[in-house]
Formats: sequence, structure tokens, C-alpha cells
Amino acid sequence: MAERTVLLIEPFLAGSHLAWAEGWRQTSRHDVHVLGGSGGRWRRSMRSGSAMFADWAAEWVASHGSPDLVVGTNMLDLASFLGLSREVLGFVPTVQFMHENQLSYPRQVGEPLDSGLAWMQWRGLVAADEVWCNSEYHRTALLESLMMLDDGAESAVDTSSIASKMWVGHLGIDLDACRRVFPASGPRRPLVVSNQRWHHDKDLGSVLRAIRTALDRGFDCDVALLGEPTGGEADALAPLIDELGKAVVVRGHLPRNEYLDVLRRADVVVSAARNENFGIAVVEAIAAGAWPVVPDALAYPEVIPTEFHGSCLYERGGLGTRLREVLGRVTAGEPSPVGLAASMARFDWSVVAKALDERVERLLRRRTAV
Repeated sequence: MAERTVLLIEPFLAGSHLAWAEGWRQTSRHDVHVLGGSGGRWRRSMRSGSAMFADWAAEWVASHGSPDLVVGTNMLDLASFLGLSREVLGFVPTVQFMHENQLSYPRQVGEPLDSGLAWMQWRGLVAADEVWCNSEYHRTALLESLMMLDDGAESAVDTSSIASKMWVGHLGIDLDACRRVFPASGPRRPLVVSNQRWHHDKDLGSVLRAIRTALDRGFDCDVALLGEPTGGEADALAPLIDELGKAVVVRGHLPRNEYLDVLRRADVVVSAARNENFGIAVVEAIAAGAWPVVPDALAYPEVIPTEFHGSCLYERGGLGTRLREVLGRVTAGEPSPVGLAASMARFDWSVVAKALDERVERLLRRRTAV
């Protein structure tokens, strides 16, 4: 099939958003070009960045010609961008890719819904030809949130037209980079990893308290806390981390190669997230051979195959019990569940890029046929 030109606009070109954009660009058979922002001041970027990206898109078109498709992530005010760039782009097909959204994202205690950003998100969903979500869980949560958009009451927003153009496209990982050379075996001191951001929606505090309880009850382990040690809840978490003492062998952000080295040595990866639409950090750790201890909720039951739910997922309130159970099994020499790491192959970029590329072709064929 002919190669298509895709203009991918990512205002928040950092973290997992950057990994996704660059992963697709590098592995796609299409010609994917990325226009990206800095990754900072995301609220301001969502409100005003569409004008800047419209200017950048005009410069890009002047140099490269019109793209076959524009993909804007959820951090782009897509409706505003299209209004500002129609003269240059014409009626090029558009996709809004949803890493997360401003409707179902959990707010802190006392924090009201930012209705301006919420309605902005809705307008983008309406304007897009297709809406791609990174998990079925996210797709469902987004639709449910849209139904309650009007001041917490049942909304007059028609979700059926949005639902009809939704598609689930999981995130990709570099499986070769994650894979460990020698799987862990035999009795050992477990290395427990937490590798999610230190923000309220990931609830690292609950993870730290569960680890502290395990240590107090005689479960011996090392702990690697991988995340940005500033911003978010970092200041509040520092005393809890200090209480773990010498058990903490890694603390804070690491360069990518060092981060992957820790994952390849990890025995357990643990999460207490209250918001997870896919969980790329946990998926990377599982692919590297770590035993996951994660909630039986959010996207986790989707990304972890059903046959492993009983040994990897915990119900609400069960984090500490499941963590101590897994630590005991690992200490005794048991590896992570057989076949679990290999099951992450369906998220390798060789598979995910093909699915994204085929969806591009399908959308463009459908538009041509109209």
C-alpha cells in the first residue's frame, strides 16, 4: 500500500506521550512527522496552544505539502486548531488520540472540574473524524464522563455519534529493550519497583505504606522508586520514603538506559494507581520479567491476561496482603508467573504500529469513498 503522510501534533511531548509519538514515528510504514511542544504548563497550552500549532502547521505545509492525515493528542484543542488552520489544511481527515482526558481524570479533594477544559475536550471529540483511545477501559470511562458533563447531572450531550467513531489502539513498547537476558530464579532478596509518576492519581503513598508494613513484618527486600522527585506530591512523599531507610536503593529519575537496567533486575512492580488508562510503565516492567501487584481495576485487567488475574491483581484494600504474598513467593525462589512477560508481546511496537498504520489506511479509504 502507498505510504501516507501523517502530521502528529503533541503539545505535551514528554514522558509516555513522547515515547508513543516517537515509537510510532520510528516503526510506522507511513511517513509520520511530529510537531511537539515542551511538555510544560499543559493547562495554558491546552487553552492557547492551538494558535501556535496552527502557525507551525502552516510552516510545515509550506515546506512539505499537505498531509494525508492530522493526528492531535488530547492535549491539543483540536476544534480550535482546525478552525485556525482550515485555510492551509483544507478538510484533511483528523484523529484525536486520547492518552487521558479532562473529564474522567481524578481530581484532588476540593478541586472542581475545570469546565472550560472539559468542554474543550468535548469539542475536539466532536470535530475529529475518529477518536482513538489507548484502552477499552479509557473508551468506556470517557463516554460515561461525557454523559455527566452538564454540572454533574445527566447531560444533553449526544454521545452516540462520538461512540460510533471511537477505536481502541493500545500503546506500544520496545520489547527488546525491556527483555532481561537471564530470568531471575532461586531464593533471593526481591527488588520491588514503583515506576509511576509521583502525582496524586498514582497514589505512591499507599505503595510506600504497604512496603513499610511488609518490612516491619519481616519481609526483606530492596526498593527502587523511579520517578521525578520534584513537583506533584514529591514533598509530601519524601518523609515516607525516608522511613524505608536503607531498603531504598534507587530514588528518583534515571536516564532511559539506567531505568531499563533497573526494570530488567526487578522482581516485583507495584501500583496503587487511581487513574490508569493503559499503564505503559507497568507493562514495561512486566515485559522485563517483574511480577505485578496492581489493582483489579482501571486498565489493568485489560492489559494483564485473564489467566494471571488471580496472582497479580488485588481488590480494593488488598494491596498490602497481595504484596506480602508475592514477596514471600519471590523470596522462596518463585519467578513471575510463567508466560506473563511473553504475553506483553502484543504491545510490542512491531504489532502496535501495524495496527495504527492499518487504521490510518481504513480511515483514508472511507473518506475517499464518501
